[in-house]
Amino acid sequence: MIGIFARGIKAEETNEEMIMNIRVMMLLALIAGFGALTIAALLDVGYMGILAPHFQSWGGAQVFADLVILALLSCIWMISDARAKGGTAWPYVVITLVLGSFGVLFYLLARTMRESRSQAR
Repeated sequence: MIGIFARGIKAEETNEEMIMNIRVMMLLALIAGFGALTIAALLDVGYMGILAPHFQSWGGAQVFADLVILALLSCIWMISDARAKGGTAWPYVVITLVLGSFGVLFYLLARTMRESRSQAR
């Protein structure tokens, strides 16, 4: 009876580890895809070429303002989440302020990997 219970716990841990591995792989694929898109855009128009259209119309300004608001809210969430989990978000906040979504994606990757390691113990 105890052996069945122990095997059930081990199987459950394996499922949790598998879910964490899938999350890590999805985040890595998202970072790689977004990174490829970013590199293509930078090679095509440069950093200022990415930003310039946002200052040429009210529509572009609205999209830019929306992205800035989302980045700031993401930074606030990362700081709050890191404090609750006993970590630090500052490197990811800086990356977010400079490179946008990459900061949040790297934070989520680090957070998922940290959770995976703590569950493995």
